[in-house]
Amino acid sequence: MSAADSPRAGLVPRGTAGRLLGGAVALLPHASDYASLRRTWRGDLLAGLTVGIVALPLALAFGVSSGVGAEAGIVTAIVAGLVAAVFGGSHVQVSGPTGAMVVVLAPIVASHGVGAVALLSVMAGILIVLLGASRLGRAVAYIPWPVVEGFTLGIGVIIFLQQVPPAVSAHVAPGQNTAVTAAEAIGAAPWPRAVASIGVVVLVAAVTLLVPRIHRALPGSLIAILVATLGVGLLGLDVERIGALPTSLPAPSLPGVTLSDLPELAGPALAIAALAAIESLLSARVASGLTGPDGRTTGPYNPDRELVGQGLASLAGGLFGGMPATGAIARTAVNVRSGGRSRVAAIVHALVLVGVVYLAAPLVAQIPLAALAGVLMVTAARMVSVRTARRILGSTRHDALAFVLTAVITVSFDLIVAIQIGLVAAALLTLRQFAKLGGVRREPIAGPAHDGDEHIAVFRLDGLMFFGAAERILEEIAGLAAVQGVEVVVLRLSQLRYLDATGAQALVEVIRTLEARGITVLLKGVQDQHLELVRSVGVIAELRHHRHLFDSLADAVEHARSHVRRARAHTASAAGPTPSA
Repeated sequence: MSAADSPRAGLVPRGTAGRLLGGAVALLPHASDYASLRRTWRGDLLAGLTVGIVALPLALAFGVSSGVGAEAGIVTAIVAGLVAAVFGGSHVQVSGPTGAMVVVLAPIVASHGVGAVALLSVMAGILIVLLGASRLGRAVAYIPWPVVEGFTLGIGVIIFLQQVPPAVSAHVAPGQNTAVTAAEAIGAAPWPRAVASIGVVVLVAAVTLLVPRIHRALPGSLIAILVATLGVGLLGLDVERIGALPTSLPAPSLPGVTLSDLPELAGPALAIAALAAIESLLSARVASGLTGPDGRTTGPYNPDRELVGQGLASLAGGLFGGMPATGAIARTAVNVRSGGRSRVAAIVHALVLVGVVYLAAPLVAQIPLAALAGVLMVTAARMVSVRTARRILGSTRHDALAFVLTAVITVSFDLIVAIQIGLVAAALLTLRQFAKLGGVRREPIAGPAHDGDEHIAVFRLDGLMFFGAAERILEEIAGLAAVQGVEVVVLRLSQLRYLDATGAQALVEVIRTLEARGITVLLKGVQDQHLELVRSVGVIAELRHHRHLFDSLADAVEHARSHVRRARAHTASAAGPTPSA
C-alpha cells in the first residue's frame, strides 16, 4: 500500500504540513538575510558605527529616566539590539530602550521596584513571541494614522515632562502623572544649584540642534554630551553624574520569581507586550518606506517575524538584567540614512556599545544627568510634528477628534488605555461615517403608468445595511410606507453591498410591520452572498408567500400590480351591484 493510500494520508491534507513548516521557517533567520552583504558591507559598517554613537546617550538616558539605571539601558541596547537584529523581520530596524517604554516602566518601577523590571521583560518577551507565532503581526495595519500620531504626540510630551526633575536637580517621588511630578519638581528645585543643571540642559539642547547644521553626519547628541561633561568638569559645577558603570556585561541569569508575583505582574506584562509589539511594528512599517543615500527604499519586512525577534530581544534583555526593548524609529532612521542596508549595521551598532562598556565605562560615569535630560528633551520635541498635527486637524472632524483624544489620554492616563480608547473612538466615528453610506429611497415605477400604480411603493436599499445603519433604514422604510393608499411594497436589495445579521433582522422587522398593516411585501434582487443570511435570520420566512421573492424588478412590479387588481376586484365584489337609478 502506497503512502497516498494510507489511512493516515487523509487526516492531514497534502501540503498542510509543508505550509506549516514553511511558515515556521519564515519566522527564523536564514542565509538570505545577508544576501546583499557583498554589495552593502561598507555602508553597513559605517551606518552601524554611526548608530552606535547616536544610541549611546539615548540608551543611558532612557535607562536613567525609567528608574532602572544607566547600566540597564546600555545592556538592553547591546543584548536586545543584537538579538532583534538577527531574529527580527526587518533588515534595517535598530532596537533598544525607547521613550515609549520609559513612559510605561517609570510608574511600574515606582510601584513594584527595580527588581521587577527584568522579570517583566522576560514575561513580555514570551507574550510577544506568541503574538508573532500566532500570525498577528499585520494587526498593526488596523491602527488608524491619527491614533498613531496622537499616541506619538502624547509620548513626546510625557518624555519631556519626565526630564524636568533631573533638569532642575530635584528629587521627587515618581508619580503616576508626569505633569504633576514635573510641577512638584519645579517647586522643590534646590536653588541656586538648579541653575547649573538648567544651564547644562540649555547647552546640550543648543549643541544638539546646531551641530547637524554644520554637517549632517556629525552626532549632535554625543558631541553635546561631551561638551557638557567637559564644561561641568572645568567649571567644577555641582551637578549629579551618572555614577559608576560596570566594565563588563553581566552574566545571564533567570530573574527571581515566585508564583505569588505572577498575578500581580500579569497586567503590567500585558501592557509592556502590547506597547512593544505596536511600537516595533509601527517603526518597521515606517522604516520600510525610508530612502537611503542611494535614493532607494529599504524594502518590505515580515511583521510576524518582527514580533518573534522583538519578543526574543526583550526576553534576552531581561535575562541579562536589562529592560524591555522595542524597535526605535529614530535610530532606525539614522541607520537607513547613513547607508545601512542589512542586519550587519544593527549588529555593528551593538558591538560599538560593547566597546564602550569595556573601554570607556569610567568616562561615561562622569556624564551629568542633566545632560541626558537635555538630550531627551530635544528627542521629545522632535517627536512632536507641528506639520503632521496641522494635517490631521485639517482633515475630517472624526480623525481630528481621534488624534486629540489619543494625545490627551496618553498624557493624562496610560499609553495602552490611550491606544484602546483611540481605537474605539476611531472605530465608532468611522462606523458613523459608514452608516451614512447606507440609505433607502422610493423609486418611480419604470415604463408606462398602469391604473393602480399609486398603490405600489418601490424602495431601493443602497450601500451598507449593518448594525450601525439598520435602525435608521428601518425607520425610513416604515415612514415612507405609511403613505396613505400603499398596498404593496417592493424592496430592491440588488444594490445592497453589505448586509450583516442586524441588518437582516431589521428587514424581518420591516416585513413584519408592513404585513401587520395589511401591506404585501415583495423582495427583489437578494444577492447570492446574502441569500444564506436572509434565510437563516428569517427574512424570507416573514414573507406572506415564498413566491414573493424575485430576481427581476419587472416580474416583481407585475406581481404587485396583480395584487392591486385582485384587491380592487375583491373590494368591488364585496360592495355588491350598483343600484339602478
